[in-house]
Amino acid sequence: MKKNVFPAIDLIDGKCVRLLQGVYSSETQYSDDPISQALSFQEEGASWIHIVDLDAARTGIANNASIIEKIASQLEIPVQVGGGIRDLERARLIFDSGVTRIVIGTAAIENPSLLEEVVSIGRVAIAVDLKGNKVAVHGWKKKTDLSYTDLFERFEKTGVDAYIVTHIERDGTLEGPDIDAYKNIISSTTKDVIASGGVGSTDDLRDLSLLDVNGKNLRGVIVGRAFYEGKFSLSQAIEAFESI
Repeated sequence: MKKNVFPAIDLIDGKCVRLLQGVYSSETQYSDDPISQALSFQEEGASWIHIVDLDAARTGIANNASIIEKIASQLEIPVQVGGGIRDLERARLIFDSGVTRIVIGTAAIENPSLLEEVVSIGRVAIAVDLKGNKVAVHGWKKKTDLSYTDLFERFEKTGVDAYIVTHIERDGTLEGPDIDAYKNIISSTTKDVIASGGVGSTDDLRDLSLLDVNGKNLRGVIVGRAFYEGKFSLSQAIEAFESI
């Protein structure tokens, strides 16, 4: 099964930004043209693009919907989108805009029946955002009592494609992912797992790629800040993660 590097485009007010550990006051703006950024990632060899609507995650208002639609319509590779998807109408609009897969976090936990409805109309990944060992919701601001194993038990028999597991404390830090934690996570589910948060070097990507738990590997890794700050190129990331 092919592994994928997912270049991340996080949107606030139509611009590409990155946050540190999900804190909005830590916003760093990298580009005011996310469409060109997405096309650049495609030209460099990306097989997917990962987009997060941070405005929608915080407010539930899809201010970046037109930009997401333009990105999806201009790319030849699939796009997955998360952030503030809390009802079936919003999910349907995103799918209709040309997005291949949507990412649901808060709504999957607080409204499981919605998840079942969304899975019936398109492909879905669940965002498993961890503060310590507990899941956080509402733009990472609210910590629940749920562990990732609780979530996996709840959704294992659904039609969900994958879990996108982010360690919030590492997100945007470039300090490296929690390799041992991902070993445990991979072993706790039959579904695909995509890692997110902390990647700062190609060595990090090699370490993630080499993870093997009873023949099961990570399905993908999401990389953001490291690309925007020139730590390595997408082609180097693909070589380090996808080719091993």
